Amino acid sequence: MAKVFRAWDVDQGWLLPPSVHEFVPPGHLAHFVRDTVREALDLSAILETYTEERGFPPYYPGMMVALLLYGYSRGLYSSRQLARACEERVDVMAVTGLNRPDFRTIADFRKRHLIALSDLFVQVLRLCRAAGLVQFGHVAVDGTKLKANASRHKAMSYGRMKTAEPALAAEVAAWLARADQADATEDQEHGADRRGDETPDWMADKQRRLEAIRAAKAALEAEAADPPDPEDESGPGASSGMRWQGRPLRGDDGGPPDRAQRNFTDPDSRILPTRDGFVQGYNGQIAVDAAHQVIVAHRLVTTSADYRALVPLVDSIHAHLGRKPREVSGDAGFATEANLAALKERRIRGYLPPGRARHSEVHAAGRRRLKNTPLMSAMAKRLKRAGRRSRYHLRKQVVEPVFGQMKQARGFRQFLLRGLDQVRGEWAMICTAHNLLKLAQAVGR
Repeated sequence: MAKVFRAWDVDQGWLLPPSVHEFVPPGHLAHFVRDTVREALDLSAILETYTEERGFPPYYPGMMVALLLYGYSRGLYSSRQLARACEERVDVMAVTGLNRPDFRTIADFRKRHLIALSDLFVQVLRLCRAAGLVQFGHVAVDGTKLKANASRHKAMSYGRMKTAEPALAAEVAAWLARADQADATEDQEHGADRRGDETPDWMADKQRRLEAIRAAKAALEAEAADPPDPEDESGPGASSGMRWQGRPLRGDDGGPPDRAQRNFTDPDSRILPTRDGFVQGYNGQIAVDAAHQVIVAHRLVTTSADYRALVPLVDSIHAHLGRKPREVSGDAGFATEANLAALKERRIRGYLPPGRARHSEVHAAGRRRLKNTPLMSAMAKRLKRAGRRSRYHLRKQVVEPVFGQMKQARGFRQFLLRGLDQVRGEWAMICTAHNLLKLAQAVGR
């Protein structure tokens, strides 16, 4: 007796469901993100930019915002991935209502409204608070290194620039002389009215590289002549390698040191140390509420040091939500006497382990003893006395899983945009998508 199989009739005609709500089951994340954007978010900052009455009607901005936020929550970050999903995935179709914007439209929309999209973080955060997901009890802070949209092999140090520029200039000059001689020879052979004066591709590439080296060299020299504010770790000097462990670098002649570097692809990115070596990237910093792992503040800088992020992150929580957390924990990279004093001034109990931070004031001042820093000394005694019961141990189980969810579960390990302002906007969208997922899980329970 022949085995009976289920039918596989690829030529069978089908009728689509009468509503996009039936594309995915009830309670699906696609429904939540779409309805949240439609009903709970204020998109006036985006809508009011559309003032031209003429022309073909653009895609509805709310649909584009929902598409981006849903894509980020599902690990779809590039505009080409999103455009392909609009054609292939029914969950994305449930968000877009069968609209199919092409990748260039998606990319242009994100670039045009990046500031407004970044500001949605605060709106989503306040929705999380209204849902009871933010308790202000314990907040953990940390930073993670993320790759920039640039290769570290496209960076060049100032010392190498000084040797490469004259060598490359001499090589280009020799080629130009040979080209002039070839032009003269061709004029004799073919006549002066014949073409032959175009710059060969092999010469143009070298000329463009020489121009890029000269521009980067001039930028480093300009930064050395006009040093950035030491308190501003995200200024031009910080992004181009003119600072090291929070201190400005200078050469013997007052100009840029030979170790100062600049990347030709993304000049704002920096070569940062990680556990797996060095990456060309940025340092994304967050503050996470311990109740439900909601990100309550975020920040992105171009230096590897974290200690300057503590006060801005804590103050951002108060600015966004009108309240301060009762406790704040962070690893040794945040432990400085100034940070502990700032937490004390704000009446926040801090848990910052001293003694191991490379960028702490203790090391920066020549490894002074803890007895000369009373707050650090008291913190060390408190953590040692509490042992395993210390509230400091909440840090790892609060903030570390958030980075794991971003980088491992949703696969965000490299920024798509270039430039400090653009990357900060992209980091804000990543944090917004994370909070949306937390809100969806809470509402679904």
